[in-house]
Amino acid sequence: MWPLYAAGFTTAFGAHGIAANLGGFSEDAVTSLLVLGGLLALYDGAEVLLKPVFGSLADRIGGKPVLLGGLIAFAGASALYAVADSPGWLWAARLGQGAAASAFSPSASTLVARLNPAAKRGRAFGSYGFYKSIGYTLGPLLGGVLVWAGGLRLLFTVMALCAAAVALWAVLAVPAVPPLPRQRQTVADLARRLAYRSFLAPTAALAAATAALSVGVGFLPVSGAAAGLGTVATGAAVSVLAATAAIVQPKAGRALDAGRLTTRTGLLTGLLITAAGLAAAALPGLAGVLLASALIGTGTGLITPLGFAALAASTPEERMGQTMGSAELGRELGDAGGPLLVAAVATVSTLSLGYAALAGCWQQAPCWLWHWAPANGEAAQQRHRTAEPQAKARPPSRSSRS
Repeated sequence: MWPLYAAGFTTAFGAHGIAANLGGFSEDAVTSLLVLGGLLALYDGAEVLLKPVFGSLADRIGGKPVLLGGLIAFAGASALYAVADSPGWLWAARLGQGAAASAFSPSASTLVARLNPAAKRGRAFGSYGFYKSIGYTLGPLLGGVLVWAGGLRLLFTVMALCAAAVALWAVLAVPAVPPLPRQRQTVADLARRLAYRSFLAPTAALAAATAALSVGVGFLPVSGAAAGLGTVATGAAVSVLAATAAIVQPKAGRALDAGRLTTRTGLLTGLLITAAGLAAAALPGLAGVLLASALIGTGTGLITPLGFAALAASTPEERMGQTMGSAELGRELGDAGGPLLVAAVATVSTLSLGYAALAGCWQQAPCWLWHWAPANGEAAQQRHRTAEPQAKARPPSRSSRS
């Protein structure tokens, strides 16, 4: 599992470590806001388009080949700019990084699900989310140090070496998980399966969590600056958000596996806590920023492992990659939609009302989720838990598809 956790760290570090420092203070920094926005959108756009594609490919040929291909491509794209050092190649490198991350991110989550029994998936996804959160937290800081020391070329060089090292580790340590036999599926079949509440409810919750996380990281420093806080104070407050999410995720996963927490209760609680955090962001001063960071981090830390565990529990093993890729698409839409909503409302009113608008959406979400929560996903989880001891007690039948 450790190489998969390292892959999660790599995709988070690559996304935030580079994005936060493209407009830094090095000689090769991006100085045009239009170019900066284009480079950021290029990476995210590649993920939105390609994650479902590579998720389906992982089902067809196995998760490990897609994971390795994505990591190697990420290393190559990063090395491209490190060697070329040209503004034009920066666009190509960033597009290549986004496409490569679209491959190894959903394949890593697919392997996390395939390599763990249902009774242990909560803990596995909690640990996976923990290391991704560490990447999100340390990425801007470590990236800033590298850019200060050697410019963007050094940062891209380190990213290339990191991805290559994780790929080598995965070759040696990640077991091969062969694809399972699948029935032919039409586009209509896929649409029907993705319209089930067992997919929509966890994916909507994951999108909501990602939206709140993006708003917290992007706009809480603005609120802090408006309150007269310095960059150190606002940076520390945002770090509280990421650190809280990292701490909560493994605990939530273990509670789910132990039966102390259900998917429905956890998702509802996480959405309510997240909404409370967005509302707290409207409070003045450092207290409001810190309270918002802690609550948003706690809420998203609850939602993320439970949402992925629910998706894994309700998905046929042979379609795991397709589901994870589609769920990642939902998260990317939340990542873009949350900040857009807050910015649109803040433009015509105030930032506090922007927070309130997003909080209002999440306050209504629990009512929707209560009726559409993945009850059948929880039932599938329980069936897996009760079936495991029975499967160990008797030899597999000829009809088994293990």
